[in-house]
Amino acid sequence: MEKLRLVNPTALSLSAAAIVLFIVGARLRGSFFGTYSPAIPSGSGHHLLMRNSTTSAVVAGRVPEAEGCDIFRGEWVPDDGAPYYTNRSCAFIQEHQNCMKYGRPDLGFLRWRWRPDGCELPRFDAAGFLRAVRNRSMAFVGDSLARNHMQSLVCLLSKVEYPTDISTAENQEFRTLYYESHGFTLSIYRSPFLVKANQSAGADTDRGLWNLYLDEPDDAWLPHVSGADYIVISAATWFTHPSLFYDSGGRLVGCKSCHVPGVPELTPRYSLRAAFRTALRAVAGLEGFTGTAIVRTLTPTSHFEGGEWDKGGDCRRTRPYAGTRVGLAGLDLELHQAQVEEFAAAKEEAAARGVRMVLMDATAAMVVRPDGHPSRYGHWAHENVTLYNDCVHWCLPGPVDVWNQMLLHMILAPA
Repeated sequence: MEKLRLVNPTALSLSAAAIVLFIVGARLRGSFFGTYSPAIPSGSGHHLLMRNSTTSAVVAGRVPEAEGCDIFRGEWVPDDGAPYYTNRSCAFIQEHQNCMKYGRPDLGFLRWRWRPDGCELPRFDAAGFLRAVRNRSMAFVGDSLARNHMQSLVCLLSKVEYPTDISTAENQEFRTLYYESHGFTLSIYRSPFLVKANQSAGADTDRGLWNLYLDEPDDAWLPHVSGADYIVISAATWFTHPSLFYDSGGRLVGCKSCHVPGVPELTPRYSLRAAFRTALRAVAGLEGFTGTAIVRTLTPTSHFEGGEWDKGGDCRRTRPYAGTRVGLAGLDLELHQAQVEEFAAAKEEAAARGVRMVLMDATAAMVVRPDGHPSRYGHWAHENVTLYNDCVHWCLPGPVDVWNQMLLHMILAPA
């Protein structure tokens, strides 16, 4: 089996990537799913035919793992059986992640699977997932990468059942889907900081100052998830926006890139750590919640090469970085450490209150996949639009689908 060798990625500040997140997201203010007709005329982009895979003997839900096998440490190995779906078979792909529709010429980035050290991670079993969550509910909370995660899941499940949109909110960032045949409810709540946040009056929407109330959970999601069986929580990129930081008394304690005289400059690690502490402990103590909280770690934003996001940077690689390990560095490393440490502290508190809290540490798997981003293939080449290459979100289908293989394993794993 071919293995990969180490190549270090080019670094990019998370701050730049955060602005790319905003710019790409701002273009798509229509349907939350950005759906399109699956019946695309031939010649309008590239379409991939799925193969009926017989390459893996492991097809059920949970890893038949050796004692102590860590599904989050491993390597990407070639897989001719991928992908699970295509842009023709799933009508729920957001436009700017629909790399096949917009003509991405290479398909090799799809032909890999994540193999943990010492065990095998089963292929995603859509029927098995829906059986496991029958008559249950799951809520995704976070930024547009949480949405990316949820839409991957919807596409994976489309092999068995399409959901009905039963949303009552007018805001397209807050959607609820229902799988009638299985009684499964799937929701998304947009909360890029997890805590209460708003922008300063008159501020530029992409570069203006944010006010972060780091001791106050965001009411956009917390009151609505107490009845969920599973809550999938993630956030990171937006913490690099220029922000003012407030404590529980509304006292201004610092900022990130605010340039306000007398206000101390603090790091994104400070605000992310505080926000995660607030959000995770709020879930641990959430009245009525007796389910499982799944905390997904950040995906690295160091995949721009040849320049920063607004200076021609791009991610045009067609295969994973070589090697079984690429280490995190700089801000990515700091934020990841803060997430893991705050999870560990909240997990103890949650357990004492009868809440199961688990960590989806997907970072190591994703840092070596610079080939999995939309790059310029989120719109037609001839469109008269001003967009930057997207090296933050993930193509669907693509490496992001492994998050839901991990998710299924975690749902089925013993408590």
